[in-house]
Amino acid sequence: MCSSTPRLAELAALLLLAACGTGDGGSVPAARYTDSGTHVVLLGTGTPNAEPDRSGTALAIVVDGVPYVVDAGPGVVRRAHAARDRGVAALDAPNLAVAFLTHLHSDHTTGLADLIFTPWVLERERPLALYGPPGTSAMAEHLLAAYEQDIRVRVDGLEPANASGYRVEAHDVEPGVVYQDGRVRVSAFPVRHGSFAAAYGYRFETADRVVVVSGDAAPSESVVEQCAGCDVLVHEVYSQAGFDRREPVWQAYHSQFHTSSLELAELATRARPGMLVLYHQLLWGTTPEDLLGEVASGWGGDVRYGRDLDVY
Repeated sequence: MCSSTPRLAELAALLLLAACGTGDGGSVPAARYTDSGTHVVLLGTGTPNAEPDRSGTALAIVVDGVPYVVDAGPGVVRRAHAARDRGVAALDAPNLAVAFLTHLHSDHTTGLADLIFTPWVLERERPLALYGPPGTSAMAEHLLAAYEQDIRVRVDGLEPANASGYRVEAHDVEPGVVYQDGRVRVSAFPVRHGSFAAAYGYRFETADRVVVVSGDAAPSESVVEQCAGCDVLVHEVYSQAGFDRREPVWQAYHSQFHTSSLELAELATRARPGMLVLYHQLLWGTTPEDLLGEVASGWGGDVRYGRDLDVY
């Protein structure tokens, strides 16, 4: 039986969390979600691997009942509706109207057409406000062109579709403050992601929390600087043990594009997040418990293995 005994050792406690979790990675059950304060909702923790239990990379920062989406992996809108059905009412599809892209890899963007069109079909009237690295506006423009027939049939045909909700107000942004309203201030910062000229993490500052999202990133000093004791750090990771079994050509690739469990432990030690949430996990034959143990071997803080639909 799982115990609530205070930790006797950092590593032992973290492994206990992995073994005795509630099935949702230790997150706040969606039933306890309220439309006040700041919540992190994992909509997809997957990678390019076609894992049926993990949707493509996407999450939402929900602030006082208003969602801000980060990335648009495959299945993003259906995952948002699943979260809605579990009690996160803010993630009803028509509410998905502000989004940020960390970079333009396909596993983070093939759900962008979904995010543009499905909420519109479900009666979103606002254009999608979209922010991301250079190339974001061009991607949105090409998607609108690709779906021109769909738009025309829905707007000019028998369907009573509105003529505004499919539109995209796309912004190619540079590092710095990229968005601000009465609930949140969002800053983009550069991270290292292999051959990409521009890949971003995002820092969300609200009245009650600071949340930092790494996006896909090799170990980046900018994450340490932007977190600096933040409340929640959502960071990608791969298993060091799994990596050690990979072919050299893949090791060369992943070491430049992503962060190992041991590297993340070192980074978290300096970034000092109140909670570290793992996502975009590459296991390569290891288990979630193995991965948590690898991180815990070098960092004694609160670490959670993120799963789709977790709420933190």
